[in-house]
Amino acid sequence: MRYLFDTNIIIYYFNGLTADEMLHQMLAESFNISVITKIEFLGWSEFASNPTLQNQARAFIGHARALDLSEAVVEQTIRLRQQFKTKTPDAIIAATALVNDLTVVTNNTNDFDRLGLETLNVNMKP
Repeated sequence: MRYLFDTNIIIYYFNGLTADEMLHQMLAESFNISVITKIEFLGWSEFASNPTLQNQARAFIGHARALDLSEAVVEQTIRLRQQFKTKTPDAIIAATALVNDLTVVTNNTNDFDRLGLETLNVNMKP
């Protein structure tokens, strides 16, 4: 099974919230994210005032394979927004997963279950 990581998982993991060993293994190697996850994560305001933290974030996200907004992803995003009135970032993540046949790893399956894609719910704990 191939996975696409939702922004919330990336942020929680980076902040030291841990789940199980499987998640650690999945993120220890190259992992898939949508380009919107890269934008949301690196655009997080906490990084603006902390260059050290920003460098650590860039190093961490550098291991990711950021899947671009292909024309197929753009068209699927439009369909999801029209049909489900989904927020644009969630629609882009969902469309990226659908087009690339990936399972979305998230801490909030409510954002994705109704969109007809496979999800893996990971409960993050401090």
